Amino acid sequence: MNAQIAWEVMKWPLAACLLLPPLLAYLGLHVVKREVIFVDLALAQVATLGTCVALLMGYHFDDRVTFWISLAVTFVGAAFFSWSRSTRKSEVPQEAIIGITFVVAAAGVILLLSRVAGGKEELEHLLTGDILNVTKGEVGQRVVLFGALGAFYGAFHRKFALISSDPARAFAQGMRVRLWDFLFYAAFAIVVVSFVRIAGVLLTFAYLIVPAVCGVMLARRWIHQLVVGWATAAVASLLGLWASYQMDLPTGAAIVGTCGLMLAVVAVAATLRPRAPA
Repeated sequence: MNAQIAWEVMKWPLAACLLLPPLLAYLGLHVVKREVIFVDLALAQVATLGTCVALLMGYHFDDRVTFWISLAVTFVGAAFFSWSRSTRKSEVPQEAIIGITFVVAAAGVILLLSRVAGGKEELEHLLTGDILNVTKGEVGQRVVLFGALGAFYGAFHRKFALISSDPARAFAQGMRVRLWDFLFYAAFAIVVVSFVRIAGVLLTFAYLIVPAVCGVMLARRWIHQLVVGWATAAVASLLGLWASYQMDLPTGAAIVGTCGLMLAVVAVAATLRPRAPA
């Protein structure tokens, strides 16, 4: 009986945590290779800022208009990040610009929510999400959307991989790097806005970075890093959901915690494994 109750409570959060993170892990690998770790956190914060703009205009968190306003604001952030990439080494690295964007967006969220009734509760909701109460419809919509975006990234993987791994070579080959960067970040923005609405900023960041870092530590080739990343996300999700149900913990925070534990385990394994001769 208890198992049946647990299944009814956890089946859609489980589906969301197993089916959606693979695309996040793929994007996380690009972010790690570009050495702009906080770009996903900055985009998630910009998406939250867009949501706050909609709330201040009188729309509800679940309104469709709120999604489109949040996406439009995040597209502006995506365009800014692609524009700020330089062909030459700059005195102001792009990571600094990304960090400043995050801080300004976070301050904007606090300021806007101070003008919204129940702003403190909304801020907590935006940070931690509500993945425990995700519905069948929400999971289905995102599976279709993430599948389409996964096909887009798969079709142009070689271009995105070259820009992420060796941008100087991409510029030398005459690629329109800023245009491809904008397409990359625009699709990235759609993923972030969609996932933040059900999972919050913290869990979105954890799924983007932790599986990708684990993949880079244990493997060399893209496909192997992806497999490690997907496995890490799946195990962390299962452990986090189990801990949340057994100990009555906040689900998103529990999964973020297990992601941290998985990273620690992988770091130890990567340190102890035999190294290939140089």
